[in-house]
Amino acid sequence: MNLTDSQAAEISAQRSSQATTRRATVPALEARLFEAIPLLDHGFVRVIDYMGDDAAIVQAARVSYGRGTRRVSEDAGLIRYLMRHRHTTPFEMCEIKFHVKLPIFVARQWIRHRTANVNEYSARYSVLDREFYIPEPEQLAAQSSSNRQGRGDVLEGEEAADVLAVLRDDATRCYDHYVEMLNEDEGGAVRDPERQGLARELARMNLTLNTYTQWYWKTDLHNLLHFCSLRADAHAQYEIRVYADAILDVVKDWVPAAHAAFMDYRLGAATFSAQMVAVLKRMLAGEAVAQPASGLSKREWTELIAALGG
Repeated sequence: MNLTDSQAAEISAQRSSQATTRRATVPALEARLFEAIPLLDHGFVRVIDYMGDDAAIVQAARVSYGRGTRRVSEDAGLIRYLMRHRHTTPFEMCEIKFHVKLPIFVARQWIRHRTANVNEYSARYSVLDREFYIPEPEQLAAQSSSNRQGRGDVLEGEEAADVLAVLRDDATRCYDHYVEMLNEDEGGAVRDPERQGLARELARMNLTLNTYTQWYWKTDLHNLLHFCSLRADAHAQYEIRVYADAILDVVKDWVPAAHAAFMDYRLGAATFSAQMVAVLKRMLAGEAVAQPASGLSKREWTELIAALGG
């Protein structure tokens, strides 16, 4: 990961500043504030600001449910109850803001999580950096034969080398044409005074999707955990999963009780349909149930058996 001089100076200034406050703070997250976590080859994620902690979740829940919840002896127990029974609004009381640097194709997946506030680097206003995501060889895989949106066997040898060469060549060539059309260098200086250059908002269309962009992304804890439940899942695309894994590690420092409940009741759990539960009851009663007589589709049956470790 390479930070520009201005980014490094900004991070250093932010991390060296101190402020007194009466709001709730989390020492483990304060220690990580503004620090860039390197991801992929040029990407990063860093915490810019946050509001709330585990206690804020409990506080909001007790306002909602009244004195009856005082029977819950520990805050962690209440948080686990809320997570287990899908009471979402108390988790919305906590918010966090990230600065993320990521490839454009990852950003287009990420932006589908619409319950957030986003402000992206503007290629209409500024020239994008000459930085492209080039996968590690072990991440180059063929199309899966069983999953239309997944990967299969890893490419090897000459075929893998050819793919990497194409990715580098295409990204470099398109970026060269981008700055040529702009008639600007990467610092914004005019290359040829005799030419006018194409508008930035038009020239950007020529860039490849592995070009890096940046944004500020702010969301509440409930929607952040929903993002992690999908993107930190083993079936998620690798390039977005590394970001989700890093964010989930931040969540562990920020709200450890909520993180533990999430790992138990969401990320590490399985959801069964009513038909699946009926099949489980038959199995527990000693019946040898096969897919044709289960009432489940082949895909549902496969998911059930996989969840049971079969």
